[in-house]
Amino acid sequence: MDEPHTQPLADRQHDLEARRAALQQKIAALLVAVEAILREESGGLSELALIRRLQAAPWKLLERVDFSEPSAIYPAHFLVFHCLYRLRDDLGPAGEHLHISPLDIHLTPGHIASNEALPGDQDQLRLFYLDLSQYDLSETAVQQMLDDFWAGRTPTTDSGALNEAARVLGFETLPDDFTLIRQAYRRQAMQAHPDRGGTKEEVQTLNAAFHTLRHHFLSAVGAVR
Repeated sequence: MDEPHTQPLADRQHDLEARRAALQQKIAALLVAVEAILREESGGLSELALIRRLQAAPWKLLERVDFSEPSAIYPAHFLVFHCLYRLRDDLGPAGEHLHISPLDIHLTPGHIASNEALPGDQDQLRLFYLDLSQYDLSETAVQQMLDDFWAGRTPTTDSGALNEAARVLGFETLPDDFTLIRQAYRRQAMQAHPDRGGTKEEVQTLNAAFHTLRHHFLSAVGAVR
């Protein structure tokens, strides 16, 4: 049984803002470290190698994790890819291209390859990793997303399940823009929160619908290989 909330709402909001500020500080340090490491490793490196470099001296910006547990890897994975996509956007106008793939991350001068989305395009993976609200996911959602992401599998979610998930979030048909889905989810999740008169079951239903649609949009652009 879940324990009731005992912390005042104002205190919880303060704690949330403090965590957000700490996360932003960590990201700022990671951006510096990731760029420095990529410039040292002119031949490129894998995501896991980059994570290990960030865990080691002199950086020590990521905690040690059990690489056999996807839910344990996910926070480091998300932060690294968040920084990589931000760096790609920042370095592109200066004539440098950052290739982003779990097995090959490298920085090169020149244009963007034809099979990679420009930073300003609606690259769904880029949108996902630049959205810091995706930093906190359930263990189930993490397991499903990472399994498909790294194995290059396409999920088997049928159109009926997708349409039902869209209806839960208030749409008559499945939107083409994931931003609309995220906005609808946030709005309804706030209204359904127990502190505002909603129920835990309503929130769980919204979460399930959102995870279904997010997973569909991620897979639509194909896994990064």
